Amino acid sequence: MVEQSDRAPLLDWEEVPPAELAPAAPSPETEGSGHSGLSSYSTEGGVRADISLNASPARPNSVTAVSGESAHSPQKHSGPGGDASATDEEGDCAFHGLTVRDRRITGWEEKDQIVAVFVVTFDTRSGNMIEWCLPQDVNLEGVEFKSMASGSHRISSDFIYFRKGCYFGLACFANMPVESELERGARMKSVGILSPSYTLLYRYMHFLENQVRHQLQCPGQYSPLEAFYEDKKAVLPLGGNGLVTACPTSALGPKVNRCMHPEMKITHPAGCMSQFIRFFGEQIMVLWKFALLRKRILIFSPPPVGVVCYRVYCCCCLANVSIPGMGISVPEFRPFFYINVADISALETEMSYVACTTEKIFEEKKELYDVYIDNQNVKTHRESLQPLLRLNSADREKYRKLCEQRQLLLYSQEVDGDCTSNEEDLFILFFMEQNNRIFQTLSEVAGSADPTLTAEHMRAMGLDPQGDRGFLVDLLEIYGIDVMLVIDNPCCPSHS
Repeated sequence: MVEQSDRAPLLDWEEVPPAELAPAAPSPETEGSGHSGLSSYSTEGGVRADISLNASPARPNSVTAVSGESAHSPQKHSGPGGDASATDEEGDCAFHGLTVRDRRITGWEEKDQIVAVFVVTFDTRSGNMIEWCLPQDVNLEGVEFKSMASGSHRISSDFIYFRKGCYFGLACFANMPVESELERGARMKSVGILSPSYTLLYRYMHFLENQVRHQLQCPGQYSPLEAFYEDKKAVLPLGGNGLVTACPTSALGPKVNRCMHPEMKITHPAGCMSQFIRFFGEQIMVLWKFALLRKRILIFSPPPVGVVCYRVYCCCCLANVSIPGMGISVPEFRPFFYINVADISALETEMSYVACTTEKIFEEKKELYDVYIDNQNVKTHRESLQPLLRLNSADREKYRKLCEQRQLLLYSQEVDGDCTSNEEDLFILFFMEQNNRIFQTLSEVAGSADPTLTAEHMRAMGLDPQGDRGFLVDLLEIYGIDVMLVIDNPCCPSHS
């Protein structure tokens, strides 16, 4: 089993002065294509996101306040990966909590809401099975497969985010060689938790990693897990749907309005967004369009699956919009995180989602997804969406500006010692600004005396009048925006 130090993982969740929160330096990446970077540009009538980090607006999704530590709370949390290869490949993806200054601004704190703790084991005769859980009457059907990814027997450790009904889960997996013919030379277990929100799950990563090692070495000793559950168990609202409300929209002001994208409340893993974009290179602009169109996106990867769960989250972040009221009528763009064949029936009814899997059979289930991603290969079997796979000049220009802005940020950090700016915030705000610009322009045109969208409007939105016409037609239809589109042939305007 690969041992991890306490330094490489998640950051301490104690109060850290803002000046000490230096950006995580991503490790060199061998699998990513393209270089990162992109510069802001005039919104020309759009809503521009403020990238000044001095007042901390550039952490739109970091609304998680850090609570005081209890007797059963870990001091440190191990970072995205149990598996060393995953951490080296994607870099040290640590999570940031709010700074002291951020907490003063929000005056809000999300509470611990753990609804279940469980241990899953692999039995050579019965397969995956739930070995122990609290509370004992909780419905954990299927969790034994969600928390131990298919193919995990080939790796030493991993971590997995998943969804179970209206709850989200985090499980840490470990595989330990043993001299036992009954166990066929390997003992495999996962220790996990369920919560109504995935916002705070990262805080327990280190605890879960320690506990799964403990369960491998001393099977059947559950007292630390019992104490943890008693300390963190949820008190859910009566008569509700089991969901815990996130930070109210008004708490952080209009800059981080959650009218469209509820996932903004998560505290993202530092480094993962920038590495996600470097991994896909210019293809990030293709994913951005599919995310904005609320398509069903499925990412395939062999284990370890932890870093792929972060790619699921990053895809969701591409669709952030902070214009009040925009996107209320469109399907919610929700992360399923890790899925397996047991989730097929649930996916059949989903209109929009992002998920990842280690099971290749999903590629054949084309009715379940619109977009399939295998490594860096993005493809779709839907003929109407295939033109979106082609990059146009506007896409390349946006990516160039993203790379340029990132280089400027890195330069300011190196030369000026700027520790307040954050690379992840830069990326998230870039796409939010781009999305705001598009919807602000469309709203203004739709509400004008002449609701006609021209090539000039397209260019003002950062779109290619020819190459993005199909994308814009789909966008207008999905979001119910009523304008006349006059671009290809002025003599024969087409109505959206």
